Amino acid sequence: MRPIIINFFLLVIILTIAIKTKAQTCSGSLGDPVIYQTFGAGANPGPALSNGISNMTYTPDNCPGDGSYTIVNAANLNTNNCHTTWHTVTHDHTGDPNGYMMLVNASFDPSIFFTQNANGLCPNTTYEFSAYILNLITLAASGPDVIEPNITFSIESTSGQVLATYNTDIIPPTAQPQWNKYGVYFVTPAGVTDVIVKMTNNAAGGNGNDLILDDIAFRACGPIVQTGFGDLSSTGDQNMCEGTSANYTLTASIGTGYVSPFLQWQVNYNNSGWTNVPGKTSTTVDIPFTNAIAGTYQYRLSVGEGQNRESPTCNVSSQPLTIIVHTEPRVIAIVSIDALICSGESTRLSASGGLYYKWTPATGLDHDDVPNPIATPTQTTTYSVKVSNDGCYDDTKSVAITVNNKPTANGGGNRKMFVGQSIMLNGTVTGDEITNIYWTPTTGLDNPTSITPIANPTDSIIYTLNVVSKNCGTATSIVDVRVYKKITIPNTFSPNNDGINDYWDIDALIAFPESTTMIYNRNGQKVYQSKGYNKSWDGTYNNSPLPTGTYYYVIDLKNNTPVISGWVLIVR
Repeated sequence: MRPIIINFFLLVIILTIAIKTKAQTCSGSLGDPVIYQTFGAGANPGPALSNGISNMTYTPDNCPGDGSYTIVNAANLNTNNCHTTWHTVTHDHTGDPNGYMMLVNASFDPSIFFTQNANGLCPNTTYEFSAYILNLITLAASGPDVIEPNITFSIESTSGQVLATYNTDIIPPTAQPQWNKYGVYFVTPAGVTDVIVKMTNNAAGGNGNDLILDDIAFRACGPIVQTGFGDLSSTGDQNMCEGTSANYTLTASIGTGYVSPFLQWQVNYNNSGWTNVPGKTSTTVDIPFTNAIAGTYQYRLSVGEGQNRESPTCNVSSQPLTIIVHTEPRVIAIVSIDALICSGESTRLSASGGLYYKWTPATGLDHDDVPNPIATPTQTTTYSVKVSNDGCYDDTKSVAITVNNKPTANGGGNRKMFVGQSIMLNGTVTGDEITNIYWTPTTGLDNPTSITPIANPTDSIIYTLNVVSKNCGTATSIVDVRVYKKITIPNTFSPNNDGINDYWDIDALIAFPESTTMIYNRNGQKVYQSKGYNKSWDGTYNNSPLPTGTYYYVIDLKNNTPVISGWVLIVR
């Protein structure tokens, strides 16, 4: 039954993955590439390979037919508009989503799809020929009727002699896209300085046999070369600051394999290319920095047979060690120099010159770790910012934010007075940098610019206290001054709690705070007494309602005028 066949096929694939060696690739250190075909990067489609590299037909179509190839980046491999059986590939072997890859749809007959010359080699030297290959067919789409890629790597002399071959056998499908390195290494015979490298697709075209390739390389292979800062276990990046001085000790270990090796330390400054460091030709060297110039410095040890010292294509190198000299941060904190704001307002602080920022205090800031926080302090505050560039020349600058309190005005409350009297308006003000205080209108005021002027208006009037600050606007407060022409005394009121005429109201008495008011019944008994008459009489005696009837009052204004007397009728 077909399900059993499919399961058996998958079992064979799993066993193949488990027992098959992926490649005969170099187990030591590698040299700079003699051939390095990365296919570049850019928009789709990529350009065709140079003449003679492939005998397949180039097509700009991202879905090449049998016997064709194209150069594409991951965008065209993600459309799934070619074959639903293909993997969704999101990047090239190095992780670059825009990196080109060679997409091959194999010929119906086995064919050579990559050929290139490697020249300037050294005899009796080991070289590796390799490529990264990805089987485009998904594991779910594979089966006994699906053809899987099968590649042969071969190295030949220019006369046609086969120097080395390696066959990948079936490159098994995988559940997810998987790049694997395949290749072969060999030793150049005496007198051989130029070779031809080839890749042949052994499987037939048709249903399957779709693959992509990347980073095809041919380079020298040699002993393992290990390096470190001080010891081989310390390989992490080293950091220092521009303008400072330091000394780094580089140490190395070279495995067996060379008869009479030479050693040469090399430097690569800001990816400008590898150059020899004069005099640095031992396993342990010192690299001094004096008044260091900013940049990235990479160091590696180049190793080869002594006679190949001047032949870079014949030598191998260690992995690079990196020293980063960081630029001194130049801190600029700007808030219109030292800023002034009004209470409740905000301003934006500004700093530059580093990678990391820390503002103190954090009070009043929306963020304390960004270059441009918004500050809303409630009081005058000096903010400091520490600017760091990976710990190199941390610097601090400060900026003062002056907070001015907005002006407030209080006229002292409404007042009542009798015509001919004088009163003092009890104004108060608060705020910073008050520039002007004045009352309007000026009618009846002895000094309109005083906070507490003397007022003697002849008519009721509303005064406004105005306060002006230098930077934070104005504030006002009104005072209603009621001026009574005469004292009007009602002769009847009805304290029955119906909300109408429940009190014996004599408004003008508020203008005479020292005045006294006394009320007697018809028997001469005092039933009410007050000073200043702040609260109108409600017709009670000892908190008990008095009966309906006539009562007699005596009012002394205490201003050397005759007392006022008369009667008042309580109606229930």
